[in-house]
Amino acid sequence: MESKKYALITGATSGIGYELAKLFAADGWNLVIVARGQKALDDVSAELMQQYAVDVKSIAKDLFEAENAEDVYQEVKSIGIDIEVLVNDAGQGLYGEFVNTNINRELSIIRLNIDSLVILTKYFLKDMVQRGSGKILNVASVASKVPGPLQSVYHGTKAFVHSFTEAIRSEVKDKGIVVTSLLPGATDTDFFNKADMLDAKNVQEGKLARPADVAKDGYKALMDGDDMVVSGFNNKMQVAMSNFLPDEKVADRVHQQQAPTSDSKK
Repeated sequence: MESKKYALITGATSGIGYELAKLFAADGWNLVIVARGQKALDDVSAELMQQYAVDVKSIAKDLFEAENAEDVYQEVKSIGIDIEVLVNDAGQGLYGEFVNTNINRELSIIRLNIDSLVILTKYFLKDMVQRGSGKILNVASVASKVPGPLQSVYHGTKAFVHSFTEAIRSEVKDKGIVVTSLLPGATDTDFFNKADMLDAKNVQEGKLARPADVAKDGYKALMDGDDMVVSGFNNKMQVAMSNFLPDEKVADRVHQQQAPTSDSKK
């Protein structure tokens, strides 16, 4: 019998979102995948349907514009699909000192990382509560646990995502709903290119995690009903250390880690 279970994944055409889509499909989940580019959506849809014999529906929406998040919900409802799992993966950052960065770009990142995530969570969570079942995976970051000089807005948005996730988890944990926060560290995706961060020391010199490994950690935590998972041993250590150091010291440490390499300085 064909599975009727659907998971909706934003940012599903690349990076962690793409790897999560493969994991869900491999377990027989039908998918609704959301991203900006229709061509990438078509390519990923065809790949997943051919490889895993699941139904994949695609929605091309730019979630930098928060009103498009409600459009995603309405489009899903219009085709009569119940979303059993929501994965909020889409997110972006911007590198540089806050005094010098572009405010319009930062406001668009806030709309993507916070506004669209909150809107999608609100609408689909209401349906889940009414139904008495459902799961939500919000992709936060180890950035949510530490102040982030040179990525101040990104770290701030991810702090919101993690705190928000833990709060709503508490609200609905007795209603048959699982809400999980995934905290990756630096991962080998296009994030750093889009954030203009390729010259940062931790990108140039650090070991980037494989998105497939991060996705596996998040998928397992969600299916196990965990509240959160920090992906990767080094990231677990970083988060643990930040709990004992003053925020000012943590911020200075992160500043050094994320500073431009000497080769990139003019």
